[in-house]
Amino acid sequence: MSLFDDDFYSTRVSRRTRFENRAGKQVSFGRKSGRGWTSTRIALTSSVASSLAAMLVFGLITGFHPGGSQTTAASPAIHTSVQSGDPLEKTISAAAKVRPAVVSIINEQAVSTGTDAGSDSAKAGDGSGLQEAALGSGFIFEKVKGKALIITNNHVIADAVAVKAVLSNGETRDAKIIGSDAITDLAVLEIDDKGIDTVVSFGESDNLRAGQWVMAIGNPLGLSDSLSMGIVSKTKRIIPVSLSQDGVYDWEQEVIQIDASINQGNSGGPLIDLDGNVVGINSMKVAEYGVEGVGFAIPSHIAMPIIQSLLEYGKVKRPYLGVYTMDLDQYLAQQAAGAKGGTNPSGDAATGDKGSTDGTTGDKSDSSGSGDGTAASGDDLVPPHGDLKLPDDVHQGVIVLQATGPADEAGLKFNDIIVKLDKQPISSTMDLRKYLYGKKQIGDDIEVTFYRDGKKETTSFTLGEKKDD
Repeated sequence: MSLFDDDFYSTRVSRRTRFENRAGKQVSFGRKSGRGWTSTRIALTSSVASSLAAMLVFGLITGFHPGGSQTTAASPAIHTSVQSGDPLEKTISAAAKVRPAVVSIINEQAVSTGTDAGSDSAKAGDGSGLQEAALGSGFIFEKVKGKALIITNNHVIADAVAVKAVLSNGETRDAKIIGSDAITDLAVLEIDDKGIDTVVSFGESDNLRAGQWVMAIGNPLGLSDSLSMGIVSKTKRIIPVSLSQDGVYDWEQEVIQIDASINQGNSGGPLIDLDGNVVGINSMKVAEYGVEGVGFAIPSHIAMPIIQSLLEYGKVKRPYLGVYTMDLDQYLAQQAAGAKGGTNPSGDAATGDKGSTDGTTGDKSDSSGSGDGTAASGDDLVPPHGDLKLPDDVHQGVIVLQATGPADEAGLKFNDIIVKLDKQPISSTMDLRKYLYGKKQIGDDIEVTFYRDGKKETTSFTLGEKKDD
């Protein structure tokens, strides 16, 4: 998703009794009497009182009691109390709690090695090898049955032939992908848990407050075990996302906006509070020139149900409508541009919006390889053509490029324009996804209103579950 030290201190002020000489008057100590204390007596008395006070404080700290045995339990308790109240120490302890569980993720992909037969990565006999294609971060959140489970981003491990995890001590281990989800950009890996003692704990991300201090840990720019710190800029930010990385926004993600530095390689690492609890998964930043301090993390309370589904099924089960679509308003804009002597309207549509085709079919694969389609690749889809014959007041909806599964069985066809789902107006692929994923379940019935050859029609059918390719 390519969209996309402060000074702390604490002081302890002791109470002092201040005595002032006002108008040249001498302050006397002790009982009233006709006989005043001399300076010598005052100095002697103060000296004795100071000695007794010092002995008392020393005894409290060390546990020493005259005539008795020493007690050592009090000393650590006092030390801990002082440290826990120091914000600077709190950041250090929070980082120390999580850092051993943070790993670097290496995405290896097949590349041609050409004549470089001596390459360490070369595969024997086939002239190809594996090469590091992407770097990211992750963190260990659970140990079970001899395996350590790791959370990271889907885009960190996308298209990987092999994945490796580098532990905080520098050791590299082979990782297996348990499951991944392109929609939420989350993935779960597993490695052998030998020698791994630390797993993270999760905090309540929905209790975060704007201005709260947080820390990001990860592998930015390949610099492993790196920390950055900042505040929560906004606890809930909805941002548009292009799932296929083609510039067409076809999903929205709820994120935590932070001003801690998030750079390439930080993706998949933990965002923690000052108690050392994970409250988010660092995911993206705004990649615009001149933009600083705008990063995003997936809230842990949103991520954890997805993680559980990935652990149980290896994927996230979602209702399956069965249409690959293109936004009507964009097609009309391209057609208008073509009529004015611009680019071929159908040509741009064929390689543009089809790449962000409707994820309700299971995120149709496209030329950028961001999906997991069930039929042909995005390049095989035919763009809309001919007169769509729409009423003059219809300018929004989604054009069916291909119908499969339940939609095909219900009779939806190429060039149909869907305008409503269950009476809910649908203006874009994003609207269609949001309605299906947010309001419907596998096995629910759905009513689809669409236009075909200028006539409004309605059909109803049961939503299915996308099957593995």
